[in-house]
Amino acid sequence: MHMADALLAPAVAATMYAASAVTVGTSVKTLKKDEATAKLPTMAVTSALVFAGQMINYTIPGTGSSGHLCGGMMLSALLGPQAGFLSMVVILTIQCLFFADGGLLALGANCWNMAFYGCFVGYYLLWKPIMRSKLLGKMGAKAAGRIKIILASVLGCVITLQLGAFSVVLETSISGITELPLGAFVGIMQPIHLAIGLIEGLITSAVLVFVYEARPELLMDVDTSDSALQSKYSLKTTILILAVVVAIVGGGLSLAASSNPDGLEWSMFGNAEAGYSENMGLNEEDYGISSAAAEAAGSIQEKTAFLPDYAFAGSDSAAGTTVSGLVGSAIVAGVALLICMAGGFFRKKKVTAKA
Repeated sequence: MHMADALLAPAVAATMYAASAVTVGTSVKTLKKDEATAKLPTMAVTSALVFAGQMINYTIPGTGSSGHLCGGMMLSALLGPQAGFLSMVVILTIQCLFFADGGLLALGANCWNMAFYGCFVGYYLLWKPIMRSKLLGKMGAKAAGRIKIILASVLGCVITLQLGAFSVVLETSISGITELPLGAFVGIMQPIHLAIGLIEGLITSAVLVFVYEARPELLMDVDTSDSALQSKYSLKTTILILAVVVAIVGGGLSLAASSNPDGLEWSMFGNAEAGYSENMGLNEEDYGISSAAAEAAGSIQEKTAFLPDYAFAGSDSAAGTTVSGLVGSAIVAGVALLICMAGGFFRKKKVTAKA
């Protein structure tokens, strides 16, 4: 669902940048009030996990399309909505600048569509209420916790991905792209992202259930006072296991990603070459809006993207994908660490000034 610059008018792109920037500012301010350093290892490894996970497109059977993890629900369940949103912004920015995944002009919109809904709407509307509810109260605490995690993950991913997909439709419609009639675009985008969201919900629940079994206190809104909820592994071991998963997913499993277009590309261009529908039937080489802002953004992106499309420039070598997964995950983890450290530094500075 990474939007290209051609889908947005500059005014719409600027509006979405402003909305995302305000959310970033608010999230940073909130993060300063937390014990930011306590989130350091978890934020680093889970951000890297989402980056690696987004490299794997999974096939949606019978459609000719594919989807990939967004990750907002997963990160907000582990880090809270503010730290989760900042992690998603880091991921999307690095994808944009270093791997040319999503347009630079469209980055604000991509942050809003892929991060805001999963992190804030998903957390406050679904994760927190479900995890704190008395649902399944007669069941054992551990079993009830597993079911609530699965329920919150699946519902959260489905609903927030629907909101993100609809936002894409609205943003392109407001941008005045005549090739994309609103009704037809909605009719294609929403169902395919329903299927994508269901699979993401299952992936998210699998990861979160593992964390629940391994180290339940890492999850937001889990009542760890029950004696049944004992940690299976130490924090260090849990983080190490997740780091190994990042390396396997980003460096190895990413090679098995589906070559089918993702939900947004499939909606616009179809997949007639593989015998499926043309959908909107747009020309991939000539569609959308041309603007000076988009050209300038594209020029910057060409200079910063050292592994465009997660590959070595001008090469089809599988090694490019492996290197992209490992290098990208490391960069994401490093930047996430810096954000947490900065939050802790400014918080300490503020406390010192008051003293």
